[in-house]
Amino acid sequence: MEVRPRLLVVVVALLYVASLVAAAENVTVGQLLPSSSYHGGVATYNAKNYGAKGNGANDDTKALMAAWKVACEASGTVTLMIPPGTYYIGPTQFHGPCKASALTFLLQGTLKAATDLKRFGNDWIEFGWVKGLTVVGQNGIIDGQGAASWPFNKCPIRKDCKVLPTSVLFVNNQNTVVRDITSVNSKFFHIALLNNNNIKLLNLRINAPSNSPNTDGIHIERSTGVVIADTRIGTGDDCISIGQGNDNIDIARVHCGPGHGMSVGSLGRYVGEGDVTRIHVKDMTFEGTMNGVRIKTWENSPTKSLAAHMVFENMVMKDVQNPIIVDQKYCPYYNCEHKYVSGVTIKDITFKNIKGTSSLPVAVLLRCGVPCQGVVLQDVDLKYKGQGGTSSKCENAKAKYVGYQYPKPCA
Repeated sequence: MEVRPRLLVVVVALLYVASLVAAAENVTVGQLLPSSSYHGGVATYNAKNYGAKGNGANDDTKALMAAWKVACEASGTVTLMIPPGTYYIGPTQFHGPCKASALTFLLQGTLKAATDLKRFGNDWIEFGWVKGLTVVGQNGIIDGQGAASWPFNKCPIRKDCKVLPTSVLFVNNQNTVVRDITSVNSKFFHIALLNNNNIKLLNLRINAPSNSPNTDGIHIERSTGVVIADTRIGTGDDCISIGQGNDNIDIARVHCGPGHGMSVGSLGRYVGEGDVTRIHVKDMTFEGTMNGVRIKTWENSPTKSLAAHMVFENMVMKDVQNPIIVDQKYCPYYNCEHKYVSGVTIKDITFKNIKGTSSLPVAVLLRCGVPCQGVVLQDVDLKYKGQGGTSSKCENAKAKYVGYQYPKPCA
């Protein structure tokens, strides 16, 4: 019966001695205590035990990478905790392969990007070559501090522009979950997925001003088994962009606005692009966006590819400029000649139960190069907010119409 009181006295005494030593050595008590703790078989590593200050002023790049290295090399189920605070960091790589069977990156604070562009390559934070990774937030924020960099972005007007760094890149990961994270003011893309297999992005909040260039919310390339759900995105570019080489993408319950909408593409610009197949998007709301659902491909593609087997259903459009658009003459620059046909074949595309309001008279635009095959519009009800009715425009589109149609189908 006397063991617990004595043990408590010992623990209190140790903490008191540790605090005296810490004061003498000008370090924190946490740095003198064990660097990891175990709860229910989970080893937890605190980034502050590896030198991270979290005061918003000191550069914590090396400290966070040192903490990651230890957690990555540990066996079993592991958590790396970034406790409350503001962590000022430059380019940071969280790379595997890791020994841990399951590794959780727990963000309780704010990661704040450096603003000196000379420090960066193509991305800021990189999670790569990890199996069984979970990135989860508890009031966790990723702040790209993009406002200082946006004036230097010339990509909207120049093909040979220098690309600014993406806030978070997930590359070559398997079985990944990203949830409950807020990303604000990215310099370029907020989140990019490259060569991932089975990744879920859940309950994310992504924000940047409507005039911030190329701040796509989530960009996906060469990935399979991607799920995006229960997320709100407001940016200066596409809320979600699905690039080349993707298969089996499921998107549900996403609110988009402001921004350019949700795009498949742009496709067909570069040599060796892969097909984009099996895309299922449902229960999305677009509010005040440039586009709703858009498929965009370049003309004169150097490589032939396929964009096929896609379903877009149960969409709500609120004051959207172009609710449904297929554009095979995509060119964002001023001097576009439109002399060539796109090398991307569009096939088996369904738009189902698309309702709401359009801010321009043309609510449905199907602008195909090589004739689009198997395009189905089912139960479309899009009303123009201005005077006059809503219309459709089609070019080389072999579309099938099912159920109620407003605007009227193309003649």
